[in-house]
Amino acid sequence: MTLCKPVRNESGCQKLAGKKKKKNCAVRWRVVLETSRGVWKRALQRQGLALTGSILDADIHHNILSLLKSKAKGHQSPNLISEKLSASLYGHTKAVNAIHWSSTHAHLLASAGMDHAVCIWNVWGRNQKKACVLNFHNAAVKDVKWSQQGHFLLSCGYDCTSRLIDVEKGLETRVFREDQIVGVIKFHPDNSNPTKHGHPIPLSCPGVRHVSVSVSNTTPTLTMLVLHSSNLFLSGGSKGRFKLWDARTGKVYVEAYTCPCVRCHPFDSIFVAQSNGNYDAIFTTTPPYRLNKYKRYEGHVVSGFPIKCNFSLDGKKLASGSSDGSIYLYDYQSSKVVKKIKAHDQACIDVAFHPVIPNVIASCSWDGSILVFE
Repeated sequence: MTLCKPVRNESGCQKLAGKKKKKNCAVRWRVVLETSRGVWKRALQRQGLALTGSILDADIHHNILSLLKSKAKGHQSPNLISEKLSASLYGHTKAVNAIHWSSTHAHLLASAGMDHAVCIWNVWGRNQKKACVLNFHNAAVKDVKWSQQGHFLLSCGYDCTSRLIDVEKGLETRVFREDQIVGVIKFHPDNSNPTKHGHPIPLSCPGVRHVSVSVSNTTPTLTMLVLHSSNLFLSGGSKGRFKLWDARTGKVYVEAYTCPCVRCHPFDSIFVAQSNGNYDAIFTTTPPYRLNKYKRYEGHVVSGFPIKCNFSLDGKKLASGSSDGSIYLYDYQSSKVVKKIKAHDQACIDVAFHPVIPNVIASCSWDGSILVFE
C-alpha cells in the first residue's frame, strides 16, 4: 500500500507534496507502535511479568561472551577468586533468600526475594542488568532453580505453591499447590526437561514428589538435596533434624541436626550440612550417613539466618555466607579458611559459584543486594 505519492501543485510543477504527509504518517505509526508496546507491556505485567531489560546476550562485552560460550571450566583456578566487584545488582526491596545461575544461559542469574518477586539478571549486560521481574507469587519467594535445558524456572514460597515459568515467553506454565509453605524446590534429576513429557517433575518440601509419590513433611524445611541415588532425598529443617526420604517406599530416616543448608560434594561421597552452631558438618552419603567427628568447616557465623553454602566446580573450595555479611572460602581438604570477602552490610544469605567461569562467585544479602565477584 502506498502511503503518499507525487501530486501536481498550482504552478503545474510536480513535487513531492506527499513528503509532509509521509512524515506525519511516520509520526502516527510511531505513536501506534509505542502505544502497542505499552499495551503489550501492561498485558505482560497483568500476567505477572515486568520487563525492564533483555535476557539476550547481545550487549555483553565480547571477552565475557567468549568465556561464557566456551564451556571450558579451566580458564582460571578458583584460587584466583579475588575481592574485585564485577557487578552490583539492586532491585529487590526486601531480603533475597536464594540465587541460582543458569547453566545453559550462563549470563543469567535468578534471585528469589521476600518482596514476592523473582528477578532475572543479565549480569554482564552493558545496559539494564535487571532483565525482568516475575511477580507470579503473592507471598515471599523462598527458592528458585533453573532447568538444565532452556529458559525454564521453578520457584516456590510462602503462598504454598511451586511455579514453573517459561522465562523466554514470560508465561507461568504450571502451578503445583501444597497445603504448607514450600521452602525449597528442585527439578527431578531424571526429568529436568520441561519439554519432555509435557512438564518436569519438581521436588519440593513439603510434598517431596517423585512420579506419583508424595510424602508429607511436618516441620519447616529449609533445604534439600538429591543424593547419588535419584530415589533418595535429604531435607534439612529448623526443628533440630534432617530427614532422608526414600521416594519408592515413603520411609524416612531422621537425624537430630538443625540444617538450614545441605550440599553434596560434586565428586566425593560426602555432603556438608550447615549448622546453627556456626560450622558445616561433614557426613557420608551412604548408610548409615556417618558424621566426620574430626573435621568441619568453621569460622562463619549463622546467628539463626538461613545461611547457605556451595562447593566450587572442581570441589576444591567450599563457600559459605555469614551473618556478618562476609563470604567465607574454605579449602575442601584442610577445612581451613583461605579467604574472607567482606561483601554486604547485613547477613550474606546465599553464595553461588558460576557454572562456567570458575573464578566468579555471586552472593545475596538480607539487605536485598546481590553482588558478583571475580
